[in-house]
Amino acid sequence: MQPNITSIETSSDGAWQGDNPLNYAFPLLIIQSTLVLFTSRLLTFLLKPLRQPKVIAEIVGGILLGPSALGRNKEFLHLVFPSWSTPILESVASIGLLFFLFLVGLELDLSSIRRSTKKALGIAVAGISLPFFFGAGVSIFLRKAVHGDHQATYSQYLMFIGVALSITAFPVLARILAELKLLTTQVGQTAMAAAALNDVVAWVLLALAIALVGNGPGEAHRSPLISIWVLLSGLAFVAFMFILVQPIMNWMARRCSPDHDFVDETYICLTLAGVMLSGFMTDLIGIHAIFGAFVFGLTIPKDSAFAGRVMKRIEDFVTGLLLPLYFASSGLKTNVAKIQGAEAWGLLVLVITTACTGKIVGTFVVAMMSMIPLRESLALGVLMNTKGLVELIVLNIGREKKVLNDEMFAILVLMALFTTFITTPAVLAIYKPLRRVYSPARRRLEQPFPSAENSKDELRILACVHGPSNVPSLISIIESIRTSKKSPLKLYVLRLVELSDRSSSIVMVQKTRKNGMPFVNRFRRGASCDEVATAFEAYGQVKGVTICHSTAVSALPVMHEDICHLAEEKRVAMIILPFHKQWTGDGEGAIETIGDAWRDVNQMVLRCAPCSVAVFVDRGFGSRPEEVLEPTSTQERIGVLFTGGANDREALALGGRMAEPQPNRVTLVRLLMRDENEIGTVGQQEQDLNEAAVSQFRQRWNGNIRYEEKVVSNIEEGVLAVGQSQEYELLVVGNGMSRSTIVSGHNHNEHAELGPVGNILASSDSRITASVLVIQQYTANDNEAIGSNMMQSKEAVNDGESAV
Repeated sequence: MQPNITSIETSSDGAWQGDNPLNYAFPLLIIQSTLVLFTSRLLTFLLKPLRQPKVIAEIVGGILLGPSALGRNKEFLHLVFPSWSTPILESVASIGLLFFLFLVGLELDLSSIRRSTKKALGIAVAGISLPFFFGAGVSIFLRKAVHGDHQATYSQYLMFIGVALSITAFPVLARILAELKLLTTQVGQTAMAAAALNDVVAWVLLALAIALVGNGPGEAHRSPLISIWVLLSGLAFVAFMFILVQPIMNWMARRCSPDHDFVDETYICLTLAGVMLSGFMTDLIGIHAIFGAFVFGLTIPKDSAFAGRVMKRIEDFVTGLLLPLYFASSGLKTNVAKIQGAEAWGLLVLVITTACTGKIVGTFVVAMMSMIPLRESLALGVLMNTKGLVELIVLNIGREKKVLNDEMFAILVLMALFTTFITTPAVLAIYKPLRRVYSPARRRLEQPFPSAENSKDELRILACVHGPSNVPSLISIIESIRTSKKSPLKLYVLRLVELSDRSSSIVMVQKTRKNGMPFVNRFRRGASCDEVATAFEAYGQVKGVTICHSTAVSALPVMHEDICHLAEEKRVAMIILPFHKQWTGDGEGAIETIGDAWRDVNQMVLRCAPCSVAVFVDRGFGSRPEEVLEPTSTQERIGVLFTGGANDREALALGGRMAEPQPNRVTLVRLLMRDENEIGTVGQQEQDLNEAAVSQFRQRWNGNIRYEEKVVSNIEEGVLAVGQSQEYELLVVGNGMSRSTIVSGHNHNEHAELGPVGNILASSDSRITASVLVIQQYTANDNEAIGSNMMQSKEAVNDGESAV
């Protein structure tokens, strides 16, 4: 049958020539896209306090724009969403859906499913089979009760209802687990493994349902052999993809690895073309095009850099723009007003009850049989009941194939919304995850740095990293602290990953299912699983340092909770945090900022940490890791800058450990005020403590350090003179929050987490090339002081911006 050719034109000649842009396809699509984006983002913001996943806001936004709410106004519906624009909107949305399903396939790691435990496998089977059987039972009643559904055969209707009730939305579940801090628990690991298996089975069942339905229930005269041919062709397509296409994708991934200096633009374009061709092939077979895109995503190696590059190229455009259009087009088909009368609302309650009972009971029973505790088993059942976009896709296909009418479609959409909405509050009520409120006075470590002379004392350090660029300098810092007298050093490496709605974030979630467990150096086909972990493991093996890896995948406002919890659980002496700016060369233009939000993470850690904290401003200290593994005769020159105070005394303790391995590598530079009255707030007791600390330090490390004493009339000038001397590669200073009155520079409170002296040394316009390590000693008073100083610094920065 030939398509209906209309007279609708693509673009207008403009309002000045009398054309209404809303009567033309492209300008109308722009307005529709803008309205959809604004609505979904607004609802995401409003639902954020309820800790609901983004998919809830997008589904609700689509329903609000449809005939259930704003679409009840016929003038609005005909103006913004006229009937002639529906095929255009759905075509653009389908392109987004095609690539989103490719991303879903890219997210799922079949090898991790094969490695799943019997416990996760049993939970997945129960979580699919019982809801499917419940759906089969209730579909008999629904088919008779809902007007019009008798047009579809019972097998067709059963398949769609069963699939709709048995699905678990893997991407949505992953984000909920990360938000609830459950990724590090046994519950989270089991739920992720079971949901991944559930997702694969759901797509197989959906393909089977489509094959049985064909082009609609109206084709009753069609031979049953056609469905068999569709299924066999689908199996042949899957075999073709994994036998022939997967080796090609593996070869492309190897060609685009960091080891090969090769431009991968051609390969990325071929991959995008492969997505569309795979979709066309399955549509040609008689299975929906999204199934082909999903299978093609499965063929790409998950641990390759190529997969990450493809994701970064398309995920923002697909999930940020095109996918909301799919929710809008679905919302235009959802009319809640079709659910009329007590009987219809009773059917809604029946469907919700059946879906929840099947998932929760099936998962709960198998979990209890697997000796999982009661609360955890119940939480698993609720988590596995999460629905999402996959559910919406199934329902849209069912409506498109005329298996579901408008009333049943609306009932099932509301069921998916309700089950997903209650997941977070239900889990919080049943199995409240660990979310502690950290007190500045929780615990004090009296001796954060064990003496280098006592080999029995173990030093534990927590080093946080954002990515591979942080690794060389951090390894150099750790190596400078490690003593040559075999004093044990245990290093906890915490990879910080921001949780977002990006598909790459979900891939990171999968890679960190064993979060908090000791790292096992695994290699697949010669490729390292993690660049950061591999570098630290190599260092640990060569230098005899115990390395423990973990990853924190959290939203930035609560990232500090993961850091502080791990520090307290492992009883570390010090946390090393990377500064949110990194110098990649000479000049201010060579400064790389990973995001100002990370600055807030550092400040919250400083306020809440149960131990000492060091903020590391990296200007390339020991930037080549091979120099750490095989050191040359040239050693880094380290300067400890002492102006007085508890934090500077903590810096002295760290400087002592740095002085032990190599004599004359550490210089203690003490700055003294020419006029002692200018110090003002420093009392006699504090001065006595400073004198005693310096005297003890010099006596202990006499012969291993150099000592310089500089009398200055202005602390700021003295600090700049030391920094600009080019004598040091690393400067260790204390975070002297209480001494901010001795530094009067205009911009030296820009970064409160560095303190006044650290701000001077970290300034980009001070011509200082040395890296800076700013130490804050753990005391209740210092944590309270840093909180007030941060507020003052923010007010000062805001006042400065207002003045400009």
